Amino acid sequence: MSGKELIKAFYESDIANDSEVVETYFHKDCELHWSSSKGFLILNYNDLLSFFEGTRQSYNTVRFEFTHLMEVESTVVTRHTLFASTIEDPENELALAHFSSIWTLKDNKLYKGYEISQLADVNNAKSLKSYSEIKI
Repeated sequence: MSGKELIKAFYESDIANDSEVVETYFHKDCELHWSSSKGFLILNYNDLLSFFEGTRQSYNTVRFEFTHLMEVESTVVTRHTLFASTIEDPENELALAHFSSIWTLKDNKLYKGYEISQLADVNNAKSLKSYSEIKI
């Protein structure tokens, strides 16, 4: 399986319900360096086990839509949006966040991840601004 195929299989898996997602896709020595709206985190294998346990307790479904999925040697780069429906409201899927990720692989598993995320704006289409409209 190519790195791109592995990444795609991970993101297309049933993350909200599969208790073996970490064991299946992540290397035991993995690290995820994640810059999010809540700050910077480094998650190891055990942290990811806990993170995905929390995901399974909160969400009925989790789905990703890719705009970019590229592979160079043992590195895969993605740009994608996370959609989910909560256990409390399974009929309504919401865009939660936009991600850019760089993954390196080892032993056909996710090994080192560098990820940046930003909360999705429910009015994304209406709120997009060109560079010239942004006041810095």
